[in-house]
Amino acid sequence: MAKKSDLKTKENEASVLDFIQNTDSPASKSDCIELIQLMERTTNSKPKMWGPSIVGFGSYHYKYASGREGDWFVCGFSPRKHGLSVYLMCDLQKPSVLLKNLGKFKMGKSCLNIKTLADIDLNVLEKLIIHTLQKTKEQ
Repeated sequence: MAKKSDLKTKENEASVLDFIQNTDSPASKSDCIELIQLMERTTNSKPKMWGPSIVGFGSYHYKYASGREGDWFVCGFSPRKHGLSVYLMCDLQKPSVLLKNLGKFKMGKSCLNIKTLADIDLNVLEKLIIHTLQKTKEQ
């Protein structure tokens, strides 16, 4: 039996391609394929499903001062009704020159919400992913 504090979103063996094929719009599917290629190349990790709706790349172990610990993906994304949620495991709340140059997006609590990849500069997103890789290695 899982403890109340256990994470529900865990890496699993579900098919990433099946998940992408079942997204709602063709535009979203092509954006997902492009994100998979970018994140796989940048992280040198294969895509894995995390929970039922997040495609994650790489993983790292974290441990908080409270003693809570777990494993999480380094970066990932999820197609949503509004567009794409891009998850980067670094402090996105800090002002960043990279974020200023990214393009059109909205900041979520722990992610970037992007309507379509055409709205952003993919070179800047790649730099943000590299920054995320560096930050998770430091932890």
